[in-house]
Amino acid sequence: MLRIAMIGCGHIGTVHSYALRQLGTAGLVDARVTATYDPDPDRAARLAAHHGATAFDTIGAALDEADVAWISTWTAGHAHAVELAVERGLAVFCEKPLAPTFAECERVATLLSGVPHQVGLVLRHAPVFALGADIVRSGRYGRVLVTNFRDDQYFPIQGMYASTWRADAAKAGGGTLIEHSIHDVDLLAWMLGEPSSVSAATAERFGYRGIEDTAVVRLGYPDGSQAVLESIWHQVLTRGSSRRLEIFCEGAYCWTEDDYLGPWVVETSDGVSQLEGLLPEWAHRLDVPEVHAKSVVQYAEPAKAFLDAVAEGAGKGGFPTVHEALAAHRVVEAAYRSAAEGGRPVDPVTLDAL
Repeated sequence: MLRIAMIGCGHIGTVHSYALRQLGTAGLVDARVTATYDPDPDRAARLAAHHGATAFDTIGAALDEADVAWISTWTAGHAHAVELAVERGLAVFCEKPLAPTFAECERVATLLSGVPHQVGLVLRHAPVFALGADIVRSGRYGRVLVTNFRDDQYFPIQGMYASTWRADAAKAGGGTLIEHSIHDVDLLAWMLGEPSSVSAATAERFGYRGIEDTAVVRLGYPDGSQAVLESIWHQVLTRGSSRRLEIFCEGAYCWTEDDYLGPWVVETSDGVSQLEGLLPEWAHRLDVPEVHAKSVVQYAEPAKAFLDAVAEGAGKGGFPTVHEALAAHRVVEAAYRSAAEGGRPVDPVTLDAL
């Protein structure tokens, strides 16, 4: 059995731990959470109680009782936790973003490259985006012309997120673009390839220094296509997290507003059709109400993929790896530099030379 140390027991740590418990109870993985750590000891103890685990008062003590480190701290805490896990030779699941600054992201990437690992860019496991990648790569609707991606969420220092650290630039590194839309940047790279030009504008409308709440990013690609990403933190508390992705091809307009199964709506000259992803065949084995199955599987699927890879041995990890994560961070960094310079286009490939 793989022993998992949950490092960070806030909102996302709780979500991951619930998915892990469901997988273990269903016999889908031979793994369970056996140790927890959080700067808030009561929070660590509450999460530990759900698993029959032990709450520890230091990260190192928790990792000493584990085979796998599941790192879900605030962003600035990732590097230290990763370093301690790598020192112990543990497999590591590290939440996104990797770190608050691009230089620190490179350091975390170097550390993780030496152990089996996976980065929490979980939307790469969503069937709807695999369908989107196929729409683009198959060429069945011709070349991509323009892609529009809107990602909005209420400012996540309230409601179900129950955190304050996302308003602290020292802990988060930035706002909606790095903290939330790193997912979107990664997905666009997966579907469209690496951009050759990035320009952006950001704003801090709610008054948290260093925490942008709006970002508009324009991505240019070598084939002449363009993508526009709009990332917004607002105060509409009924909209926890919402994405709309539109791809205009030569022969079709394709769009989706669901970030797990879809459907994609595809409009061509011949009419309108739909493409929808499927839950994995094992999803029915989870002990969750049907109405909640999709939201649980969205985290259980990447968790299972990682633990299956680790269980196979031979140093295997899951996906996405730090290679993909660092590429997304490079685009985010290019966007921040562009915004700081009034929207000047930046080539993300040249960042290391700047």
